[in-house]
Amino acid sequence: MASGRIVVYGGRGALGAACVNHFKSANWWVANVDLNPNENADVNITVPKDGSWVQQEEYVVNELGNALQGQKVNAVICVAGGWAGGNAAKELSKQADLMWRQSVWSSSIAATLAAKYLTSGGLLALTGAKAALEGTPGMIGYGMAKAAVHQLTKSLGAKDSGLPENSLAVAIMPITLDTEMNRKWMPKADFSSWTPLTFVAELFDKWIKGDERPASGSLVALVTKDNVTNLIVQ
Repeated sequence: MASGRIVVYGGRGALGAACVNHFKSANWWVANVDLNPNENADVNITVPKDGSWVQQEEYVVNELGNALQGQKVNAVICVAGGWAGGNAAKELSKQADLMWRQSVWSSSIAATLAAKYLTSGGLLALTGAKAALEGTPGMIGYGMAKAAVHQLTKSLGAKDSGLPENSLAVAIMPITLDTEMNRKWMPKADFSSWTPLTFVAELFDKWIKGDERPASGSLVALVTKDNVTNLIVQ
């Protein structure tokens, strides 16, 4: 008997894989929604890469419905996304389009999944960015997309958002996550200020269980210093 059911959108990326591993080790049923499968998940829903926003949503909604067979999930966690730099003088629309697809499409589809399949009192977690609370001139497309995720989160946390009763909609706002790729590209950085992936997975677990939940619609910055991570709720 599974401990519960969870959907990880972006479960093949570094943070997503950490979430899949965390919940599988605790005997959860885990569905991975991604462009690529994660062999550790119970179910893999492979998003059609060339599909439109609407086509991707229809596909993912139908596939998850078939996998659940009338069951509900305890959480939908969207940690899909990516990063691209660039200002207004260089391929702004191209970079913004990529960021929109990776962060906003995925977050929107995750919200639809939560509206349809989340149990009452469940968790919908999206991924914003602390940098997007202000101007991001060196990564405008990224900032635009993450700011949209922040707005979506606030809307989902408000009355009549379409989410199930007593559910928690929240966005985490990491600064830098401690991933292999980040260590590769920034080998001289201060790793003690990077947030461990296990901390994030455990935070989601805590919120699913109803422990130390912020208000629905909250943006929660993950601020790590000297290997200690504090939550700053916006």
